Amino acid sequence: MEAVLAKYENQINVFSEYLEDLPDTDEPVWILGECYSVKTGKSELLSDVRSRLWFTYRKKFSPIGGTGPSSDTGWGCMLRCGQMILAQALVCRHLGREWRWVAEGTQPVEYHRILHCFLDRKDSCYSIHQMAQMGVGEGKSVGEWYGPNTVAQVLKKLALFDDWNSLAVYVSMDNTVVIEDIKKQCRQTNQEAKPRAGPCAWGEVYTSDESSSGQRQAPYPLSHFHATSQQPLDWRPLLLLIPLRMGINDINPVYIQALKECFKMPQSCGVLGGKPNLAYYFIGFIDDELIYLDPHTTQLAVDSETGSTVDDQSYHCQRNPRRMKITSLDPSVALGFFCKSEEDFDSWCNLVQQEILKKRNLRMFELVEKHPSHWPPFITPTKPEVQTTGAEFIESTDKLFESEEEFEILNV
Repeated sequence: MEAVLAKYENQINVFSEYLEDLPDTDEPVWILGECYSVKTGKSELLSDVRSRLWFTYRKKFSPIGGTGPSSDTGWGCMLRCGQMILAQALVCRHLGREWRWVAEGTQPVEYHRILHCFLDRKDSCYSIHQMAQMGVGEGKSVGEWYGPNTVAQVLKKLALFDDWNSLAVYVSMDNTVVIEDIKKQCRQTNQEAKPRAGPCAWGEVYTSDESSSGQRQAPYPLSHFHATSQQPLDWRPLLLLIPLRMGINDINPVYIQALKECFKMPQSCGVLGGKPNLAYYFIGFIDDELIYLDPHTTQLAVDSETGSTVDDQSYHCQRNPRRMKITSLDPSVALGFFCKSEEDFDSWCNLVQQEILKKRNLRMFELVEKHPSHWPPFITPTKPEVQTTGAEFIESTDKLFESEEEFEILNV
């Protein structure tokens, strides 16, 4: 009975919570680079919001590290937001920004494989298990609350083990995005893709179905993934994360318009942020309010042993979009952008120059062509020589990576 109730918790909450509808206004609504009208395009707007993958607190998953917590309620909200911003990048990479989710509908093969990357299991490459234990290398104990910058660093490091998506995750330092460094990282084409075991590796058997012999069975032909994933890449798709602090205790109003411009960009992947110890995944804005997905709902962990595809009803928020005043935003955030191609990245650079840097006296961040001479040399991140992405090997991450410094406070 508990499992049945949990399945419909998302829908039940529509009636149990008093959520305000979107205001009847002529102001445009911007969602991750798409513009909508509440009066003439409300159904399209809500379909877009529902199509974003929604990761929330979960309970009754296998204990993290074998003996750790079996629920992330109360501490995992920023990790869940990190999962959402990364999932948005993967959806854009494999399905396109125009893709829409239909409840009870048949979803593409790639959609289910993306979802498998985030299941609450130690062998899923972006699971709560992987993120929490990788965070130990960032000085965070399992069960401790994370900030946007720490989550960005965790995503960057976990992406190194993800051969299938072959995503380049770049996290800016000192409020500065270096074009030269990004192009160097994304033009890595000399690494050969090799099928290997793991939840996101090419050629892997990733489903939870098992045969009578105990071997896991693939729900889709592995040849499909070889055909779609092992093509040579001139540019590794980029997830660009820019940790910022836009004020001391509150957001400085001079940055508000620039923040809005970020949501208008076609490359927008959302923003990690929220309030002190309360994380949200921001996906857009209307007038002076931010629109966000809220991870603060506890649901049962999905049992992926029940079928070859994931029961995905609880991974999409079917409520009205949540909103909060921009001025209530904590100044510590991380901006996210996804650039599938080098042309896409060049276009983003031009937009930043025109809409953010040239129009603002006080800049949110800097965009420079060359690596600053006073910085240490840029070293392209590479995957350590290990054979699994399972969380069981991540016990001492300080041996694998060097921790990044925290971002600096912007001039205010």
